[in-house]
Amino acid sequence: MKDRNKIKEEVIEIKGMHCKSCAEKIEKRLLQLKGVNKAKVSLVEEKAYVSFDPTQINLDTIKKEIESLGYKVGTDSTITKSSIKQGIIYGLIPHTVCIAFIIASVLGTTVAVQLFKPLLLNPYFFYLLIAISVIFATISAIIYLKSQGFITFNKTKDGIIEISFAKGIIKRKWKYLTTLYGTTVGVNLLFFMVIFPLLTNISTAASTDYQSANSISSIKLEVDIPCSGHAPLISQELKSLNGVLEVKFSFPNIFEVKYDPTKVTKQQILSLEVFKTYKATVLDESNTQQLKVKSDSISSQLNGINTGACGCGNLRV
Repeated sequence: MKDRNKIKEEVIEIKGMHCKSCAEKIEKRLLQLKGVNKAKVSLVEEKAYVSFDPTQINLDTIKKEIESLGYKVGTDSTITKSSIKQGIIYGLIPHTVCIAFIIASVLGTTVAVQLFKPLLLNPYFFYLLIAISVIFATISAIIYLKSQGFITFNKTKDGIIEISFAKGIIKRKWKYLTTLYGTTVGVNLLFFMVIFPLLTNISTAASTDYQSANSISSIKLEVDIPCSGHAPLISQELKSLNGVLEVKFSFPNIFEVKYDPTKVTKQQILSLEVFKTYKATVLDESNTQQLKVKSDSISSQLNGINTGACGCGNLRV
């Protein structure tokens, strides 16, 4: 009688099973191995539950036997890491142009800015890039599911390609699909809500003429941009006007513009060419005087304090 204390139980992840016969084939082979007491393979769970005597056979040998049948031995964590990596890549795809435009704006490369500007002026360009992101993720999912035997392509006599899906594909691969598309969406939201607003404000820092302005007017605009990736374009166009001192962007489409009214007017700001594509609506406006302290005024105040011959200070008013 075998010592029960020596019996070891392991759960092995198996990739590539697409029918009941696959599970039965693996199970039969495992039961033939010396040292394996029990073996149960679940097609739905894609797992093998094995009990074996570690003094006669080890886990690596069992895995190699499964692989010799043409199946892959893996873990959920490996698949999850792969789908997260793919999701990040496909989430970055729709933002490459916007990122390049911001970098070009910060570095002051006029040629690059002019190159990307026509693309950002197209309101449908954003939707096209998002579609590309989803398409790439879908193609990746199809390739993976095909490699695992869940999707097959068959050519008919008429030359038509028929696509067959394994039963319960969503139930069995929901973790992979959820992670892949979830990561893609998550990366997009991160760019829209955090990265682009931050980089937009960095690339449009306050003008050096800010302190020299006699008065400062402020106007808050709501601009109909399709996403915050277009914010750098709007900010750069505003900053191109002589007299615009500062532009601050707030998610999702609010721009606060501070300008010197002696150099540029509100009407000139609203007449920018970019606002013909993306309509701007005035939400609020204000005007404040700059308080300046001149050196001569300070000197005149100091001269008002005279010291008498007796050494006592007489304050003249």
